[in-house]
Amino acid sequence: MSGTPPVKGDGALRFPVATAGQVRREIARQLRRVPRATAVFVVAVVLLALGAYAAVLVPQLMGLIVDLALGETGGSLWLIGASLVTAAIAGAAMSALGFYLVARLSERVIATLRQDMVGTALGLPTHRVEDAGAGDLVSRSTDDVAELSSAVTQTVPTLSTSQFTILATVVALWTIDWQFLVVPVLLAPVYYLAARQYLSRAPARYAEERAAMAERARRVLEAIRGRATVRAFSMEDVQHVEIGNASWAVVLKAIRARSTMLVLNMWMYVAEFLMLSVAMLLGYRLVTGDVLTVGAVTGALLMLIRLRGPMNSFMRVLDVVQSGYASLARIVGVIADPPTPVPDVGAGPPRGHVELRDVSFSYGGAWAVRDITFSIAPGETVAVVGASGAGKTTVAALLAGLRVPDEGEVLIDSHPVAELSDRERIARLAMISQEVHVFSGTLRQDLMLAKPDASDAELLAVLDRVHARAWFERLPDGLDTVVGARGLQLDPVAAQQLALARILLLDPAIVVMDEATAEAGSAGAGALEDAADEVTRGRAALVIAHRLDQASRADNVLVMAEGRIVEQDTHAALVELGGIYERLWSAWTAGRRVL
Repeated sequence: MSGTPPVKGDGALRFPVATAGQVRREIARQLRRVPRATAVFVVAVVLLALGAYAAVLVPQLMGLIVDLALGETGGSLWLIGASLVTAAIAGAAMSALGFYLVARLSERVIATLRQDMVGTALGLPTHRVEDAGAGDLVSRSTDDVAELSSAVTQTVPTLSTSQFTILATVVALWTIDWQFLVVPVLLAPVYYLAARQYLSRAPARYAEERAAMAERARRVLEAIRGRATVRAFSMEDVQHVEIGNASWAVVLKAIRARSTMLVLNMWMYVAEFLMLSVAMLLGYRLVTGDVLTVGAVTGALLMLIRLRGPMNSFMRVLDVVQSGYASLARIVGVIADPPTPVPDVGAGPPRGHVELRDVSFSYGGAWAVRDITFSIAPGETVAVVGASGAGKTTVAALLAGLRVPDEGEVLIDSHPVAELSDRERIARLAMISQEVHVFSGTLRQDLMLAKPDASDAELLAVLDRVHARAWFERLPDGLDTVVGARGLQLDPVAAQQLALARILLLDPAIVVMDEATAEAGSAGAGALEDAADEVTRGRAALVIAHRLDQASRADNVLVMAEGRIVEQDTHAALVELGGIYERLWSAWTAGRRVL
């Protein structure tokens, strides 16, 4: 008898967030994969440095114009003006080219990061992705990638400009008079304290915001995928409230994260006031002391005024940097510890024997299924019936390896299904559910996902076996017809037949069908049910039956209620028993007579 269900916190099941060390190592690895990345980066740095130096020359040249106007220096106004225009154009051109190279390199790294993340997720054990939740993975591969790309686009130019402009300005101030270095030295502690306060709070708040967005995505996906159940139990209002609460949580956490930026802005205004005040007082003293000319001081003040912009930009862009880093850490969290390939366990040739021994499973609350025990012999079909919420789909997921039992064992050919390698599991087991996916591409490509070396004759043969010839002959280009999101939209019955055809090409020893003929209420009912019978023939099959005529054709029937098997026998024996199944069958046949 099973005890208390294990506690499963959402945080423990989701994909982790990478540490700073893991992020650094992953970025370094990605850069090594980009051809000539080091050379491109060096060229970009040189261009940005030269562009920043040219930009600093502009206020110096403007100071020369002031001295020329006051008669404190000689020279040609036209020559100084031409130099000023040349410096401005050269600085803009070199900075733009440097930005382009850095942005191109950054976007290349983001693209490979996304590919690695999706590839890693596809290589994870199926139950690991299911436990983490599809919403978390979808959020990381869409919201987080978009946030990271946006952050790079916004911050790379700003950070590059700010850093090189600050450095070039400090060097130029030193060449004018070392005393002007007092201004940045005095202001550095103010900026340091502002950044320290911001960074002590912002990362955690942005991470909370990204996690809330993942939770919102999970809620929305669950509501969409479970819409039939939601409608059946009139749970629309409950789902609306839950999605609304998740969305409001995103709003609250976003406001909390942005409030740290408001505090940073207050620090920036104080720093700007101090910088201009100190610079003007210092300039006045240097001019009255005949240390510098008015033009030289004007140039220095213009540099400091121009420095205020990069400093402010640098500080304010921390808001975007923190949000982008939070997304980067979530992306790297998926690929930081790639899954170790599961080795073959030596299962031998597929036989198609299934056994569940005292299996219990919980999603984190009460038991979803308890003490489930049954077996399926090769070539035998077992149907599972019961009310919605009885645990039928959970049993199917456990058998297919989508979930790992908390207690008991799920054995395929005498081996735990979770221990089988991908090669061994694919050779033995396939699952088809009510919601199937038609991949974008030609019909031939869609079918050959199951058997890449299949000939056209084989493809046509399996389409015949699932009774798809009627709609296939109407296709404009036959097997070359483009289907899916970017082509012809197949109706639900045709899409299900296509999925069943892929199962025939895969030819597993065991097939799990979770309400795979739910669309059979339409005009294609007979064809779809015959196709399902063709797929289960000669295989060990577990059929989650929403139509009791499916159960009547099975070799054995399991009746579930409240997560347990309450009746188990052949269709005839259960009808004769006069229990739950008999009442279900009587209601089903009566309904069929009315129709």
